[in-house]
Amino acid sequence: MTRFSDKVVTVTGAAGGIGSAIAMRFAKEGASVVVVDRDRDGAHAEAEALRGLGLRALAMGADVTDEDAVAAVMDQVVATFRRLDILVNNAGIGETDTPIEQRDSGEWNKVLGTNLNSVFYGIKHAGRVMKAADNWGTVVNNASVLGLVGFLRAPAYTAAKHAVVGLTKAAALELAPRIRVVAVAPAFVRTKLIAGLEEAVLPLHPMRRLGEADEVAPLIAYLASDEAGYLTGVVYPMDGGYTAR
Repeated sequence: MTRFSDKVVTVTGAAGGIGSAIAMRFAKEGASVVVVDRDRDGAHAEAEALRGLGLRALAMGADVTDEDAVAAVMDQVVATFRRLDILVNNAGIGETDTPIEQRDSGEWNKVLGTNLNSVFYGIKHAGRVMKAADNWGTVVNNASVLGLVGFLRAPAYTAAKHAVVGLTKAAALELAPRIRVVAVAPAFVRTKLIAGLEEAVLPLHPMRRLGEADEVAPLIAYLASDEAGYLTGVVYPMDGGYTAR
């Protein structure tokens, strides 16, 4: 498929896990993919792997909790490609299993900075450069199933992802019709982020298995495509039945 042969796609948190699968999916469908990660070496390795397959990719190291860094990424994308069509706000981190009354405020702020503030910065500056380049575009946010339900001993992550759901809807209303803003809400996906938790969270999924990164990427690609051109302000669960209970 070449649905994105004329598109420029930026993916944050793309040096591994779901982000890596997303970058691969868009690149295989013809996009020029900008791989963004705070792990600069990881971002370059991911982009090099894509180029080794004959695909188009560029790496950028950036801390997405820093608004100036996010703004610089978007400006560099447009300076390089003359446009930005799709942004996938995928970067995220987890938190330690600590009782809420003992939780460190520094960790709380770090989790919200990575999982929420970075999404705001991405929407803000992607919207800015998309409008300046006079092209229509799409932002896809990775909200997580914990943006729809609560979870024991993950208050910062849960709060951040619920906020991403609200931000998605608010931004969609403001940026329509030029820029669509949508979100996905995957349940637990087999990545390094949940290492050691696999057996504990498995019973929460009626499908009796965890999700795979390669299953999330096609949904994101669909939501970013012209086929989904009438979708905005919505959140799509991909949760193995998690929220059907």
